[in-house]
Amino acid sequence: MNVVTLGPAGTYSHRAARAVADDVAFRESVTAIVESVSSGEFDRGVVPIENSIEGSVTESLDALADEEVAVVEEIVTPIRHALLAQAEDFDVVASHSQALAQCRTYLEREYPDVDQEAVASTARGVERARSDASVAGIGHPDNAEPIDGEGTTLRVLAEDIQDRSSNATRFLVIAPATERSRAGGKTTLIVYPDANYPGLLLEMLEAFADRDVNLSRVESRPSGNRLGDYLFHFDIEAGLYEPRTQAALETLEGIAENGWVRVLGSYDTTHVV
Repeated sequence: MNVVTLGPAGTYSHRAARAVADDVAFRESVTAIVESVSSGEFDRGVVPIENSIEGSVTESLDALADEEVAVVEEIVTPIRHALLAQAEDFDVVASHSQALAQCRTYLEREYPDVDQEAVASTARGVERARSDASVAGIGHPDNAEPIDGEGTTLRVLAEDIQDRSSNATRFLVIAPATERSRAGGKTTLIVYPDANYPGLLLEMLEAFADRDVNLSRVESRPSGNRLGDYLFHFDIEAGLYEPRTQAALETLEGIAENGWVRVLGSYDTTHVV
């Protein structure tokens, strides 16, 4: 099975993807990952969907709405951020925007005068730190050592610098749309009502509440069609095989008769330390 995730090697996405397969390829964006799975280039993709501190990853939400794929598994992994550099003095901290935000309190307290630079991934920031002594990276402590055994070994200046010790990220394992499953304890779906009237969101929420289906996540994102037009992402704690889920979907399809309902599938959760 060939798997693709955010690169380069050493990202938190890479750590999650290794729970799916040992052979992992990399792309520089979530959009590219989702497109490559939708086209059949890869069997699986692993994309970050939600962090316990910073919330949802909007690029992932938008990519899942734009492409036809299935969600076949959820991977949850704790995030342990460390400050990695060649020396204690540096001018820039480079990391993924989410990592910088997750360590905001620490960076503002300890390095208020150091510039922050958002890059494509945590591993990309660590790469910069490895090649430039004026740059520090944020990543897992294991990333201090070069993955291929070649290159500069970085110093771990501080560990667990994230704002909250409970920091964790959810990743979705995506597959071609034909592999959508009805089995599993959770289901992800996207609804585009193509409508706007008082009580619209309430109607959608009641489709689940009236059938005792718990919502674990709900997000709205601009549709891109016009200002004030939205689509909605739902994670529910029920499988597609359950009659209550099917009944809720029937109601949603009626509400979205001018738009669409995309069911990404049911799945279970894997925890990776």
